[in-house]
Amino acid sequence: MRLTSSLLAGAALLALGACATAAPDSPAAPLPVTAEVAPGAPGDVPTWVNAAKTGAGASYEAYVDGQYRDGGPTGEVSRVWFSIADGVLTETMYGLIHQAQIKQLRFAVVTEDGLSVEGADTTARTEYLHTDTQGRPLSPAYRVITTDKAGRYEIEKRIYTDPDGQALVIRATIRALQGEITPYLLLEPHMANTGVGDRGDVTTTQASAQGDLITEPGGTLHASEGEVHLSLETNAAFAAVSAGFVGVSDGLTDLADGRLDNLYRTTGDQTGNIMLTGQMQRLREGGTLAQDFVIGFGANRRGARAAAWRSFETGLDEVLARFNGEGDRVGWEDYIASLDQLPRLAEQSTDGGRLAYASALMLKVQEDRTHAGALIASLSNPWGDTVDATNPSTGYKAVWPRDFYQVAMALAALGDEETPLAAFRYLPQVQVDAETPGNTGATGWFLQKTHVDGEIEWVGVQLDQTAMPIMLGWKLWKAGLVSDAEMARMYGQMIKPAADFLVDGGKAGLLWNDRQVTPPWTQQERWEEQEGYSPSTTAAVITGLTVAADIARASGDAASADRYQAAADDYAAKVEARMFTTSGPWGDGDYFVRITRNENPNDHAPIGENNGQPAHAEDKIVDGGFLELVRYGVRAPDAPSIVATLPEYDDQTREDRFRVRYDVNGVPGFRRYGNDGYGEQTDTGENYGVGGEMHPGQRGRLWPFFTGERGHYELAARLHAGETDLTPVRDVYVRGMESFANGGLLLPEQAWDGVGDDTAHDYRPGQGTNSATPLAWTHAEYIKLLRSLADRRVWDRYEPVEARYAR
Repeated sequence: MRLTSSLLAGAALLALGACATAAPDSPAAPLPVTAEVAPGAPGDVPTWVNAAKTGAGASYEAYVDGQYRDGGPTGEVSRVWFSIADGVLTETMYGLIHQAQIKQLRFAVVTEDGLSVEGADTTARTEYLHTDTQGRPLSPAYRVITTDKAGRYEIEKRIYTDPDGQALVIRATIRALQGEITPYLLLEPHMANTGVGDRGDVTTTQASAQGDLITEPGGTLHASEGEVHLSLETNAAFAAVSAGFVGVSDGLTDLADGRLDNLYRTTGDQTGNIMLTGQMQRLREGGTLAQDFVIGFGANRRGARAAAWRSFETGLDEVLARFNGEGDRVGWEDYIASLDQLPRLAEQSTDGGRLAYASALMLKVQEDRTHAGALIASLSNPWGDTVDATNPSTGYKAVWPRDFYQVAMALAALGDEETPLAAFRYLPQVQVDAETPGNTGATGWFLQKTHVDGEIEWVGVQLDQTAMPIMLGWKLWKAGLVSDAEMARMYGQMIKPAADFLVDGGKAGLLWNDRQVTPPWTQQERWEEQEGYSPSTTAAVITGLTVAADIARASGDAASADRYQAAADDYAAKVEARMFTTSGPWGDGDYFVRITRNENPNDHAPIGENNGQPAHAEDKIVDGGFLELVRYGVRAPDAPSIVATLPEYDDQTREDRFRVRYDVNGVPGFRRYGNDGYGEQTDTGENYGVGGEMHPGQRGRLWPFFTGERGHYELAARLHAGETDLTPVRDVYVRGMESFANGGLLLPEQAWDGVGDDTAHDYRPGQGTNSATPLAWTHAEYIKLLRSLADRRVWDRYEPVEARYAR
């Protein structure tokens, strides 16, 4: 790419305009001479950042024949994702959706009273840039406003990606409210998905173009690792720039005395945890500085710079219009308009549809843009600010077939006819077969956790994750999205092997896993921690086999259909005998347990230790998994075993260790199960797993999607009883889920329950924690609850299952 002379002239004018209200008559102290190479490699041990995101975004890309390819209605496929937390840009991915390249970008401001840093020293507000007349978001482009806690400055950032390239746009406006200030941009790369191994260099230049080499007015901050590069370009000159190693020679460390005393051009040949710094124009009190930044990504330095300057050449207002899909441009407006059920679902909300529209955006944002239909759990790394980033980590930016199912079903509930189909077609990539690398054991089951390209990460056998792909396929087939011919092909390729495993089981033979699995006994249930007989897992297995029988009959395989149905009948007949205790310590002793390791729920046998918590007898641990039996149609809402368990699930008088339900701000909230340790520490308030170790004070908190699960049960119960007024479900459970959304309308994995010391984060009861936000499953549960209310029928109910078992 060659920068045109007209663009150079325009960029120079922008640079002059950007500094129009700065303080040229308040010169900064003389700058030191720039040294060549920064000392201190490799720098501090790197971490990720706060996982409580208030924003997450990517461009909308249209499929071409069900795949992501350049040249379709949205042009070049952009493969850039970003997130926002604490008012600053956080993990930013380029390439595959889990491949982070940036840890964070924030501003530090030197004031007359000392140094102030965005995040730690500011309050933040996140808003959507593009909404309809009712305030409902139409694209994941954001306005983020951070305000100094001492009232000395305010920073407004507009953040979005270029839908026609590999670039991220940040348009910053900085206002000096009290006294003079000098802002500094701090960019912390984590190239190639780690915080080590990075190289960086900086330049500040005047406008020129020499052959194919582009040099622009402003300056460049460049980082790389291997064949991945980023280049931050700006439309206004930096006063000074520096590259350094975090904790030793980086700009933030240097600014402790209010000045950049040491400037380094490059980190040299050594690699490590780096920071790139750009000093901006000093501002007088009342002054304003508007400056644009574009970060381009590419396979080399030239490609990254070209990606950034293509966005400038297009014009950043036009880039935003394309991102939004305004007018005849194809973008997010078009996707939202394609969701023909969304307006109907929004009518069931209590917030005017704001969270419904935001949820639609979040579910689609969290799909890979190389592997169509690859739906991840969350665009975050749980408790990332204390997670070591020395080695690559996907965090929740990966495929779990269970979360995947929830998202695909929610997208179908919205009226998206393309993404769920792409998801269904994607699933064979994560199913174990004879060609799975390293497999020497049973086939047909689905991998526990994988990268979006199918790379294996975790290999526990979770039977619900093998049932749910069958369930999804049946739903899409009955909706007419999967043809009879395609279903017949998928039956042989994917569904029959999965159903066979749900009947026969087998011995795993992949990586560390060589366990024998005999269904419905599962090596791990939906919380990935315990083996045995689980109500939630068994509900999915019965449902998967019942609909697999329907598919088998349609595919001409009557013998297998009979076998699948017979197994489902057997599992269904033994649900209570295997998992319903009649001698438990709670209440009258009659209720479903979370899981039992054998077929006797009355033997008081312990289940395993997990997450720093000691083992307890199986009948002391209650969870909400039994409600899945009603959701899918395995049991009627008024089944005696279901009704008997509700009081034990709801008991708020129990000691905190074993208590599950907490009503927060009038909203029913639920933990995963009693004795859950997957959360912040009660004694210190610190994160889960600090230092890579388990701590006895850890405690799992409230998961907002359980409020939706309980809402689904209450809906099913009312409909089953012949009640017509569903207002209580909306007022309690829909409103309750909406109350868990943060200022960016994102829903968390966990919310604070008020138990223990919260001084480390100062959480309020009901506030999302640093576990993972946005959690796709939570957004999916909210959308499905709206659809269930609109339909007056549980969206995840399976007619053949209900007809056979919920009598």
